[in-house]
Amino acid sequence: MVKKATSENINTKLSLVMRSGKAVLGYSSVLKTLRNGKAKLILISNNCPTLRKSQIEYYAMLAKVEIYLFPGNNTDLGTACGRFHRCSCLSILDAGDSDILNKE
Repeated sequence: MVKKATSENINTKLSLVMRSGKAVLGYSSVLKTLRNGKAKLILISNNCPTLRKSQIEYYAMLAKVEIYLFPGNNTDLGTACGRFHRCSCLSILDAGDSDILNKE
């Protein structure tokens, strides 16, 4: 269940999630939310290391959580979240006012 999305559309939805919903940045936090069953959606940047990406995809498959492959690199994903640092993966716990969890 890996899907690709347009960068402009996903950036606006992601900024709305960061303002009104709950999201967790970082590899270890993403794995923790997947193990606890709290994750609703996972975003992975296109330059995430292969081993990390496959491990996140495996945990997501077990937890039956959707994965979006973010079209930009980790710097772009961090900027889309409104942060000034890099972020290779992101877990959305609550979408808030955004419709990012809806099927596109």
